[in-house]
Amino acid sequence: MSFGMMTMKSMKTCSGKIEQLRGKIENTDTIVIGAGAGLSTSAGFTYSGERFQKYFNDFIEKYHFRNMYEGGFYPFDSLEEHWAYWSRYIYINRYMDAPKPVYENLYELVKEKDYFVLTTNVDHCFQKAGFAKERLFYTQGDYGLFQCQTPCKPYTYENEAQVKRMIEEQKDMRIPTELIPKCPICGKPMSMNLRADSTFVQDEGWDIHAGYYEKFLDTHKKSKILFLELGVGYNTPAIIKYPFWQMTARNRSTEYICINKGEVSVPMDIKARSLGIDADIYSVVKELVKV
Repeated sequence: MSFGMMTMKSMKTCSGKIEQLRGKIENTDTIVIGAGAGLSTSAGFTYSGERFQKYFNDFIEKYHFRNMYEGGFYPFDSLEEHWAYWSRYIYINRYMDAPKPVYENLYELVKEKDYFVLTTNVDHCFQKAGFAKERLFYTQGDYGLFQCQTPCKPYTYENEAQVKRMIEEQKDMRIPTELIPKCPICGKPMSMNLRADSTFVQDEGWDIHAGYYEKFLDTHKKSKILFLELGVGYNTPAIIKYPFWQMTARNRSTEYICINKGEVSVPMDIKARSLGIDADIYSVVKELVKV
């Protein structure tokens, strides 16, 4: 397929495009949602600014971090300090609810449809909003899982109880040494189950959900599908964006929708079956669920 681009940035017709999208959703039985970081950002899960300052003021004062990502990659001198930082990071982005109900509103739109969700987000918001677990594929990991840092085995471990205890017992930007998470098999320190390098564990659950997604696509390969891309940028376009374009190009009964504030584009090959909305996702979804 050709990757000549058409960029859609005009806000003048946003209202009309939302109505077009409403009609497409109403007239489509099968929807594949592809969700990137922009979706969680629209829900209020921001990694800088006021929210960052609220929960990490002491780390900002000491290290001059400008956002959560900088602290996440910082080589702290001790695991006690590393996990003091990361326990807060995990807690506010995995176990706290998002400030805005964008995921809940999105669920209301698709709950009666035959849907599937492919996402690079690791904050678990879809499942908390009511999306069926067997209709989700988190490709890049989960803030709610630890893994062995080596890893010695392809296993992951739920971390909610450990993280909450780290939050409760940390003092002076350090957790007690005995709370440092260690692999129950080899005894080495744990790390996050996030796709940052070659040590990322694709455990049995990852494989199962990858299979769910493959089966869904195979079952519907000749169906009319609405590919709904939300907040996907160009950090990892090969996971969601490019496959959505390619599948839309191959099946002429499909349609492609992209909602992303400030970054909406589609290949010219599928322009006639595409709709781009350059706007805040929360605002668009909230409008769509209005009775």
